Amino acid sequence: MRPRFLVEPEAEAELDEAFNWYEARTAGLGSEFVRAVRAAFALIRRKPDQFPRARGDIRRALVRRFPYAVYYVTETAQISVLAVIHTRRHPRRWQSRR
Repeated sequence: MRPRFLVEPEAEAELDEAFNWYEARTAGLGSEFVRAVRAAFALIRRKPDQFPRARGDIRRALVRRFPYAVYYVTETAQISVLAVIHTRRHPRRWQSRR
């Protein structure tokens, strides 16, 4: 059985914020960003253990073409995305979520 995939509200808000920022810069760029993040989500779903641990049981998947990372944890029945965050942001921004 495949684990449930959950994007936490904080991560969803970060995704929306980044979409709006990219879309304000160039029409369509926000949509490209979301597609790249969704591709990272698909890789995480397919094989969650393929990405390196960032801290404890939290793993990090980089988003292609954009300077963002997806931080997530894998549990028996669920994969939880904790953050979708710019790689230049301070790690404390996502570390306190777990």
